[in-house]
Amino acid sequence: MMDDSFESSLYLEESHSKEGYDEGYSHGLVAGRDEGKQVGLKVGFEVGEELGFYSGCIHIWTSAIQIDPTCFSSRAKTSIAQMQDLIDKYPLMDPEDLQVQEIMDSLRLKFKMICSSLHVKLHYNGYPAEATDTQF
Repeated sequence: MMDDSFESSLYLEESHSKEGYDEGYSHGLVAGRDEGKQVGLKVGFEVGEELGFYSGCIHIWTSAIQIDPTCFSSRAKTSIAQMQDLIDKYPLMDPEDLQVQEIMDSLRLKFKMICSSLHVKLHYNGYPAEATDTQF
């Protein structure tokens, strides 16, 4: 009988440790899910905003081409059509698609190429520009 009371006190630290771990784990699951949802909404909004910017530029350029088919070179028109295809191909409803980042990188590159060929200085302000004069 005496052994039982001592035995329970011997395992007291272990039982409290396990109880604390279980409580922390369940709290972490809830907090992680909430944080993941917030990050997902933020990143999803940023991607949609960037795609919308590119889509708006494409819309303006294709409208200009419809008004005056000679306003841009054939190379620029081809690049504009390719950029539209990339936007159409972007998997909006499947963010886990492996091509998401590849398509976005291609869109950014194609946008820079088109702006360069049209001699316009446009840039998307939603993502940070490269630092040129970083000082420490």
